Amino acid sequence: MTLPSRMRYSQITQPGGPQVLQLAETDVPTPAEHELLIKVHAAGINRPDVLQRAGHYPMKPGFSAVPGLEVAGEVVAVGSAVGEFKVGDRVCALTNGGGYAEYCAVPATQALAIPEGVDMIQAAAIPETFFTVWANLFELGQARTGDTVLIHGGTSGIGTTALMLCKALGIKAFATAGSEEKCAQIRALGGEAINYREADFAEVIALQTHGKGVDVILDIMGGSYFDANLASLARRGRLVIIGFMGGASVKNFNLLALMDKQGSVTGSMMRSRSTEEKAEIAQAVKANVWPLLSQGQCVPMIDRVFALDDAAGAHQRMEEGEHIGKIVLKVV
Repeated sequence: MTLPSRMRYSQITQPGGPQVLQLAETDVPTPAEHELLIKVHAAGINRPDVLQRAGHYPMKPGFSAVPGLEVAGEVVAVGSAVGEFKVGDRVCALTNGGGYAEYCAVPATQALAIPEGVDMIQAAAIPETFFTVWANLFELGQARTGDTVLIHGGTSGIGTTALMLCKALGIKAFATAGSEEKCAQIRALGGEAINYREADFAEVIALQTHGKGVDVILDIMGGSYFDANLASLARRGRLVIIGFMGGASVKNFNLLALMDKQGSVTGSMMRSRSTEEKAEIAQAVKANVWPLLSQGQCVPMIDRVFALDDAAGAHQRMEEGEHIGKIVLKVV
């Protein structure tokens, strides 16, 4: 296959608002021995991309400075040490940056064949979101059939994914949102909605669980929700923090409250995980989620699709906070 030498990509010209994303040209990446080169059909938009663009979350040394943590497309070249994939395969992949581009090189262990019945737009919304939910809610949080969980940001890409997986796996889920429209969508996905603008979620959880609390909380807010989250935990409950939209620190943390419940607090960032860890998560997602997707279950909800040259519009949509499901860039 003859490949072009140059490609278009969305460049962060300087830290700032969505307008700093500008279309530019650069060389097509050359895959290393353990990598795939993917002709990108679509790329998912994620909150870390927004933070990176604003200058608050730089990529790790050695990673691409081009934003974009998940892609779907066609394999157009394979590294010399890659045996599982071949040119022409339809794949989605967790990237180490570089997704907002026409071509992206990714570790082969972070790629998965797209399930039958899932299109490129939907597939681009899978890796970062499903890897994150599986690694945090189900591995760190140990959510299991019969548990009760609380998901903050219930209509985000993370939230909708978590709700769909909970329903498929027999887990009762509460989820927070800030409008009746969003609460209606949570209920449509099988969750019990809590409008945080109208009620104290900790009080609702206490009432609805008869004072027991929930087994696992998946939290994108961080500091501002910490005390209410702790109050909402059941005995031996697990609070898993994956975001800090409400602050990255907690003042006057009451250790006695945590100790009394024998609770645990943990969290993680996907970007800082090693290649080996990401490979393990990919295989866990393939084993546990791919059968559901192949049956037409848990297919990502798509909020809106933007062209590559309107990445700024996609970021604006995310920052407005009105989206329900995933925002995706269409590249091809």
